[in-house]
Amino acid sequence: MQNISVDELKSRMDAGEKINLIDVREPFENADFNIGGRLVPLGKIQSMQVDEIEDLKEEEVILYCRSGNRSGQACMFLETMGFTNTKNLSGGMLAWRDKFNAK
Repeated sequence: MQNISVDELKSRMDAGEKINLIDVREPFENADFNIGGRLVPLGKIQSMQVDEIEDLKEEEVILYCRSGNRSGQACMFLETMGFTNTKNLSGGMLAWRDKFNAK
């Protein structure tokens, strides 16, 4: 697992890169504020119910949560399931909101 900063992710998004974003928060957190990632809560990943992202095993996958803790755990779980290029968004949505003033 590697980390990615909110600055790096934002610049890649602004450049129009194809990015596989996974939001590992709960649905109510995603509904409150999100940056466009596919919602796959951490509990689903921990119980290995990741069929909907199975096709991303060989691709870069950037995971995020509120602060970076759950997404870090999710990265480690996915690596044990054969995902080869997981990245954790450092600071999560808290850092994103602080940096980019998103409401």
